[in-house]
Amino acid sequence: MRQPVFTDFAPHHADLFGRHTLELGHRFDEADGLFGDGALADLIERTPRKAYHVNTMDVTTHDPRTRREGTLQGVRGAAALDAVRSGHIWILLQQPHEIDSRYGDVLRSIYAEIEVRVPGFKSFNHKMSILISSPKVQVYYHADVPGQTLWQVRGSKRLYVYPNTPPFLPQAALEKIVLGEAHEISLNYEPWFDAHAEVIDLEPGRMLHWPLNCPHRIVNAECVNVSFTTEHMTRELRNAYAVNYANGVLRRALGFARLPRPESGLGLYARLGLAAAHKYSGAQSRRKVGMTIDFQVDPQAPHGVRNMPAFAMRK
Repeated sequence: MRQPVFTDFAPHHADLFGRHTLELGHRFDEADGLFGDGALADLIERTPRKAYHVNTMDVTTHDPRTRREGTLQGVRGAAALDAVRSGHIWILLQQPHEIDSRYGDVLRSIYAEIEVRVPGFKSFNHKMSILISSPKVQVYYHADVPGQTLWQVRGSKRLYVYPNTPPFLPQAALEKIVLGEAHEISLNYEPWFDAHAEVIDLEPGRMLHWPLNCPHRIVNAECVNVSFTTEHMTRELRNAYAVNYANGVLRRALGFARLPRPESGLGLYARLGLAAAHKYSGAQSRRKVGMTIDFQVDPQAPHGVRNMPAFAMRK
């Protein structure tokens, strides 16, 4: 019989899930066959360009202007891991469950158990990403669009989770992220925000789930980190996405300063229709932000980063 995903999920946690920040134990720190160096090196080599990001940044300060996008082209998986160990490298491997069915088994087992443990929870659009990052690397202040959970497997990191309301998350800024017109890390961050954050030190075998769109930032401890994220949608989260999408279109087109965010009734249905029509028209794709690739991962270079001529890319 398969062991449960969670090690300490109590009945009252069902009432907290999705509404409050929730830290729980999990068993995936024991899954060396999926998250050991050999498996990760193989996965790096098998992941197509469209399904990964590799970044570097200043690890001594919080300055999104120092965040750069790079490439793993021509780099063996083991060499990429060497660069992570000795450099300032953050690798995101998206949708590993589409490359190796074992990660798909992990993803399915997680949501199957959540649906059993949280009455009424029904979700879809499940996705998984694996994060491999250097000691002291940061993930700058940002907000994610879908429901999000972080699962720590190796190493440790400190998370700061902030309220999903202004001034921490201005509505217009969230709309631009939903529309793809701004990067997730485009949110304004002020050091005084930290006084209002929940601060969690995440160790192997622990996971963290937070309410929708809560801004957060991450600072690795002085060790290599391996973790993975899972994301999902529910009917309520899909509705919130559509409202933010439609409001972003209306704000840009009509210049409204304040827009309601209906959760039911005609206002919601009108926004569902507008978001669907605009999204599937393809008009928004021309406004989506791209990225500039300007370094190659190289374990022999300082911080694992070798500069290269910049070129633009869209995913």
